[in-house]
Amino acid sequence: MKRMIIFCMLFFCSSMMLTAASPRIVKYKQILKTIEQLETMVKDKDAELLHTPENPVEGCLYTAVTCFKKGTQKLKPVSSQENTNFKKAIRLINKFTYGNPGECESTCESYKKKTPKEFLKGFANLMQ
Repeated sequence: MKRMIIFCMLFFCSSMMLTAASPRIVKYKQILKTIEQLETMVKDKDAELLHTPENPVEGCLYTAVTCFKKGTQKLKPVSSQENTNFKKAIRLINKFTYGNPGECESTCESYKKKTPKEFLKGFANLMQ
């Protein structure tokens, strides 16, 4: 009977470990949620246009993430009331890192410039 209980507990614990989300997936979901929050806080009118990577190839993902991180530094909040939440969101995105640089011929400047909201939508698409 003891062996059966131990076996059941072991089986339950191992099945729970398999269903738990990996830290990487949790991190990406957190970044995606932060980007969605930024979309409501960002100033879109009279704002600087930003280089927005679209559909980067596998070897250029690091470059695309770097471009998005640089672009978020140029974003401005709609109002000063949202400034603290805005700064927290920007800090969280700046801490995000993506694997190895790989080899990519394109640079941030090679991508088209878009409005801040389109920029954030492109970043959200990359994170998904």
